[in-house]
Amino acid sequence: MAIRTPAASPTQAWGSQQSSGPTARVHGLAQVQGQVLVEPGAILAAGSAVQADPGATVRLGAASTLQEGATIYGRAQGQVLGDDRSSYAVWVGDRAILTHKVLVQSPVYVGADCFIGFRSTLFNARLGAGCVVMMHALVQDVDVPPGKLIPSGSVITQQHQADALRDVGPTDIALIRELAGTPGHAPPIGGSARAASFDTTAHSNERDGLGTMTSQLLPPDVVQRVRQYLAQGFTIGTEHADSRRYRSGVWQTCSPVQSQREPEVLVAIENCLSQHSGEYVRMFGIDPRAKQRVAPITIQRADGKAVVNSGSMSSHSSYSTPSNSYSTPSNNGGHRPAPAVASGPLSPEVVQQVRQYLSQGYRIGTEHADSRRYSSNVWQTCSPIQSSREGEVFGALERCLAEHSGEYVRLFGIDPKAKCRVAPITIQRPDGKSAAVSSRSGGSPSHSYASAPSPSGGSSQASGDVAQQVRQWLSQGYHVGAEHADARHYKSNVWQSCKTITSNREGDVLGAINACIAEHPNEYVRVFGIDPRAKRRVAAVTVQRPGSKSVPAVPAPYSSSSAPTSNGAAPMGGLPQEVVQQVQQLFNQGYRLSLEHADVRRYRSGAWQNAGMLEGSRASDLLNALESQLRNHPGHYVRLVGIDPKVKKRVHEATIQRP
Repeated sequence: MAIRTPAASPTQAWGSQQSSGPTARVHGLAQVQGQVLVEPGAILAAGSAVQADPGATVRLGAASTLQEGATIYGRAQGQVLGDDRSSYAVWVGDRAILTHKVLVQSPVYVGADCFIGFRSTLFNARLGAGCVVMMHALVQDVDVPPGKLIPSGSVITQQHQADALRDVGPTDIALIRELAGTPGHAPPIGGSARAASFDTTAHSNERDGLGTMTSQLLPPDVVQRVRQYLAQGFTIGTEHADSRRYRSGVWQTCSPVQSQREPEVLVAIENCLSQHSGEYVRMFGIDPRAKQRVAPITIQRADGKAVVNSGSMSSHSSYSTPSNSYSTPSNNGGHRPAPAVASGPLSPEVVQQVRQYLSQGYRIGTEHADSRRYSSNVWQTCSPIQSSREGEVFGALERCLAEHSGEYVRLFGIDPKAKCRVAPITIQRPDGKSAAVSSRSGGSPSHSYASAPSPSGGSSQASGDVAQQVRQWLSQGYHVGAEHADARHYKSNVWQSCKTITSNREGDVLGAINACIAEHPNEYVRVFGIDPRAKRRVAAVTVQRPGSKSVPAVPAPYSSSSAPTSNGAAPMGGLPQEVVQQVQQLFNQGYRLSLEHADVRRYRSGAWQNAGMLEGSRASDLLNALESQLRNHPGHYVRLVGIDPKVKKRVHEATIQRP
């Protein structure tokens, strides 16, 4: 690790040594001003210059080389995230070579083993490891993927230009080795040593009119969310709260973000995080037409732990649990991502469901039942939740879960106008684990959907959640679209459209999403709603990530064979506990039940056949009839349908068996 030493003269001679081993070699005619961290083995030739403004830091990597006339300017405005997760005006990676007359204007990140050719210019750019920039090239406002070649004379100022660059070839590498071995510029010195650090009080000339790079202090999901807000015409707002106010749901506004330019917005968010480093901070969009907030998310916790937010605008949670946090303060006042922890008192699905209830004007209620009462569907009411404020509701839910840790707990919405319950969902089981099952308005829970881990620790979007989201979009009159992107394009937020989904039938839409997932198994896939009136997208949801197991976007299959429930039992001769609970709840609400079935061909086209009503005066009669019907269609898809006899319309659909 490099160790900062006291300020040194900018005219340090070639080959100066420290007792601990070889250090950076700085020629007597090289100029170093400001906070510059030079790692062991770095070479600064005669006439090279590195200048850092007050408050800015420039880092030159181990065994890196600055040839004659190479110049680096580091300004306080605009930062990049270095490999050590700290912020820098300019980061030059290990073994990178900047040749004669190269000009680097911050913010710039140059990855390890990069080569920057004669008279090339870098500004507001990020170059991945192993990139080669040939002579007289301009690289500005782009993120160049690792291992790419920028030909001589190129002007790369658009991200699509950077994405289209070819890989570095053997002949390019041979040329680089030849240039790196030029007399007077020996290959970088190896070995571990203490770094030379230069910190003078000399001020560099400030250059006006320069933009800043896309924030490297904010995680990609926060940056992507900002882009989504701005693309939809929203302005951005931020709020902060200390631990006491956070528990009471009392937030204070940060300085208003007046601009809608992405760099200025990101800088304003970073300033809010820096000013309130010991508090909770959340961000939200502001719809100027409706004059209302949109999808707030917590981006910093008071304890400094990392906040894990899901990918969609509808599922981003401003509620965060002790294990779901966002950023830890770095030594320089910035924020760097911290590892995510897996679990918490309330799952993201529960948080999302509560938000939906509150946004629709519903109150929240909770009930609990031990295993004996649960099997009889006898629930006891928890302490009433009088408040409709989000923070207080989450606090009441956590208290109910803690008070009844050995029991089942479920929550439901309360429609104050109709004075009836809405869509109860189970959120805890006797083992204390979260058991949130996605629900739809007016019905009972549908099946949950197991997500598969991705290499990065993420997971594919749950199919039950996707099916629920699709239903919500369709019920609101929205269309549904899907997009895909490989890992490189995903980093640049460049997506390609899947086949257009023209149907508004739920089965057709889910089938089309499954088809897109199947066609792009090693890519990111996301779905989104389309508001036909406003002609804009709403709430993109990532449903697949590279390396994760592709999971269909429809509820999990039901097999008529015996399936264990949460407590290890197989009730009703093999029906899963979720199916039993659905039937009991629909029956208790006075709904009629029927079944539909379809073979694989009909299922793909959404053509279901009626399998008849389930008759019986008790829930057990309906469950017996359901088992019998499932045995009659062993090779078909089967779905359960709930029908409200008063309004004569469907209120629930859930696929409970697949071939």
